[in-house]
Amino acid sequence: MYQTWSWLGFLHWSYRPEVLQRLLPAGLRPHTFDGRAWVGVTPFFLEDLRTPVAPALPWFTSFPETNVRTYVVGPDGREGLWFFSLDAARLEPVLVAQSTYRLPYKWSAMTVERDGSTIRYRSRRRWPGPTPATSAITVDVGDPLDPKELGEFDHYLTARWQLYTTLGPVLARSNVEHEPWPLHRAVVRELDSNLVAAAGLPAPEGGPLVHWSPGVHTRISALRPLRRS
Repeated sequence: MYQTWSWLGFLHWSYRPEVLQRLLPAGLRPHTFDGRAWVGVTPFFLEDLRTPVAPALPWFTSFPETNVRTYVVGPDGREGLWFFSLDAARLEPVLVAQSTYRLPYKWSAMTVERDGSTIRYRSRRRWPGPTPATSAITVDVGDPLDPKELGEFDHYLTARWQLYTTLGPVLARSNVEHEPWPLHRAVVRELDSNLVAAAGLPAPEGGPLVHWSPGVHTRISALRPLRRS
């Protein structure tokens, strides 16, 4: 399927790898950087959701979304994403994604508003639980980052080209293809969210590391079950 991810914020906190390991399925391990695992909260606006044979319908395929994710290494040695939750504002795509990609989508009341360089993301989970799960994030977007300014750690936090999920007891993987992220400096002005805790993790400590992007066009492949070792 094809999607456009717009106005995307990256907020990250570090954790001990063993804290995340207990929430991962067999076959996955945390992908660490300098010995620490990282959890991201990524609010954005999804647009133009479609398959190769169907047009995008604005009333159905454009809506806010906020993900709680971490970074993992699979049994195949590939690095990728593991989603703890994906809150989205449109029920029908939530049901489709739950049934096809087996991702932990949640139906939520959500808004994304932009006022100049200020972006406000709001979310309140409706179904399924755990609830209450809410998020209020306001980000002030700064200057673009030149690609030469981006280091290995910036890419570790943002550049991921596959996701993992489970089909019953079997791990599966999907490729996520898009152009390199155009990243900006950003500062969080408001942060009141319990989405990480609702995913079963300890509440984040301290302020997050922050990036922001105007967005990318993506292509997400069909799932490929992985052979058991």
